[in-house]
Order: sequence, then structure tokens, then C-alpha cells
Amino acid sequence: MPTYTVTVANLSLSPQQKSQIAEAITAAHNAQTGAPRFFAQVLFSAADQGDHFVGGRVNTAPQVYVHGLVREGRSIGIKQALMSQMLEEISRIVDITAEDVWIYLQDIPATQMIEFGRFLPAGRGS
Repeated sequence: MPTYTVTVANLSLSPQQKSQIAEAITAAHNAQTGAPRFFAQVLFSAADQGDHFVGGRVNTAPQVYVHGLVREGRSIGIKQALMSQMLEEISRIVDITAEDVWIYLQDIPATQMIEFGRFLPAGRGS
């Protein structure tokens, strides 16, 4: 099950924006990987003011960070299309520039995942 953690710094997301971002991430994952929509989960968190540093200094710019944990096995092209689609939608929903949205995808081997109490089978999946 792909898990996306969305962390914001120096901005607050409304419940509607959270819902729209979760939908955008889910739609992108489905469109680009072919995995069923119900596989994607999205978690939100926010850094408290003064808790986000860049280059050793407090950052004051509004920014969104997306960290996606996905099963390994997809091509660079698929992963870049997935990130590009998320970037476009998130920057539009939050009304910030693309330069203020950071997206990281991390591949995880199926042998290092347990979902619903079971190890995942090897091969391509969620």
C-alpha cells in the first residue's frame, strides 16, 4: 500500500485542501501506476512555526513536502510522471509556486513490507 506523508511548513491547510490533496495524490498514483485507488493512503502533518530549518536557519516560506513510500519496480519515467502530476495539482490547490513543493519517492522492496498482517509477495504491485 503506497503511503504518502504530506508535511506543511509555514502554512495551514483547510480540511477541503487536505481532501483535495489526498484525492490528487490518489488519482496520480492510480493514473501513473495502474494500482487501484483504494491502495493509496495519505497522512498529513504540520511543522510548528520555528521548527523548520533550511541551511541552519529558520525557514519562513510556505512549503509542502510529500514523502511517498512505494513498492520498488517502477521505471524512472513512471515515477517522474507520478511526481509531476502531484506537483502540478498540489501547487494549484495550495496556491504556491512549484518551487515550494518538494516531492520524494522512496522505493521499498516487497520483502521489506507487511500490510494487513502479511508480507507482500514479490513482484510489481501497489
